[in-house]
Amino acid sequence: MWIRRFAAGVAAVLAAVITTPAGAVTEIQWWHAMGGALGQKLEKIANDFNASQADYKVVPVYKGSYPEAMTAAIAAFRARQNPTLLQVFEVGTATMMAARGAVYPVYELMKNENEPFDPKAFLPAVTGYYTDTNGNMLSFPFNSSTPILYYNKDAFRKAGLDPNAPPRTWADVESAVKKLQAGGTTCGLTNEWPSWVLVENFSAFHNIPIGTKSNGFGGLDTELKINNPLVEKEIAMLADWQKTKLYDYGGRTDKAQPKFFSGECGISLGSSAARANILANGKFDLGYGMLPYFADVKGAPQNSIIGGATLWVLKGRPAAEYKGVAKFFTFLSRPETQAWWHQNTGYLPITLAAYELSRSQGFYDKNPGTDTAIKQITLNPPTENSKGLRFGSFVQIRDVIEEELEQAFAGKKTAKEALDAAVKRGNDLLRAFEKANM
Repeated sequence: MWIRRFAAGVAAVLAAVITTPAGAVTEIQWWHAMGGALGQKLEKIANDFNASQADYKVVPVYKGSYPEAMTAAIAAFRARQNPTLLQVFEVGTATMMAARGAVYPVYELMKNENEPFDPKAFLPAVTGYYTDTNGNMLSFPFNSSTPILYYNKDAFRKAGLDPNAPPRTWADVESAVKKLQAGGTTCGLTNEWPSWVLVENFSAFHNIPIGTKSNGFGGLDTELKINNPLVEKEIAMLADWQKTKLYDYGGRTDKAQPKFFSGECGISLGSSAARANILANGKFDLGYGMLPYFADVKGAPQNSIIGGATLWVLKGRPAAEYKGVAKFFTFLSRPETQAWWHQNTGYLPITLAAYELSRSQGFYDKNPGTDTAIKQITLNPPTENSKGLRFGSFVQIRDVIEEELEQAFAGKKTAKEALDAAVKRGNDLLRAFEKANM
């Protein structure tokens, strides 16, 4: 398995490390998965850090999508050419945790470099996702997001809908998409990140399990539970809407964004971090709302769960680079840095101080709706069903889930057949991961 290969050779790499010449600027390679407007803002943060001191230079390197960046880092580690910093999306957490010999845990790094680091400074929804069983943070929270509902206020006005009243329930969504289509909008609803939005967050928001063992937090011997009547009801509904484009599937990852940018679809369920790209590409008045829910489900809405990514520190690099990384993390932790990042991207303000700073600056008053993601993720105290997930091989499992959802949306399988197949195939991957990491 790649984890063992990923960790293999660490000692040899460490032995080959060279020291940095005195007086030289230490470069730190940061491999990431952010293109477009988000990539530009990421580069600004790196440039700001570089300008704040003279000893270190963080060099961002775009490596494609999250899975592509992770795959590239694995290959580079085998070749002993890995970066110091790697941005890994949230579903890669369990896999990275298993690569113990390849990862330098953040809590150890910050302690060893005598840099301040307090996990309690971060939002609870963030810290809980990226800590081990002892409460130690293994990676550095950078870009945390959650899916929300975006809507085209101009299209709402044209359809006779209240532009200041986003749909709250799935019944509201159904009424809205029918009126949008009648008002001339080609497609009512689309969404990004199909598994994350339609399965993982849908389940959390309705307080139902994604899998056993507290969604995988309780052990590797977990099983998926997404083939339940409620998820089936949602997917069957969307598959039926697909026939008339009340709903229009737009593809995996964020491939559906252009459907919303262009005005083709009036509503989109997407990452809170899509805000930057929507504002950069859309030519309409943008509205925000929480994820829809079935009103007859007891306990709904609960709270959504995070997505996005953290920064993992990889072993096998010169000592000077780790000192620079620790200082970079201190820079990223500053309320001013986090508030700027949050306000300009749509990612959550991952520290309490950044949230308070944004509020005191009047950002939410000047930009109504931009606090939707924060309100939604903190709507209720997290339960075992809504604090997140930690499944091994979940990158591959997501692919499986989305393959099966596509079969349902194409009318080739019923919702039940697709979800049953996703669970069976996903559980096979979980058993293989468990066996490889016993």
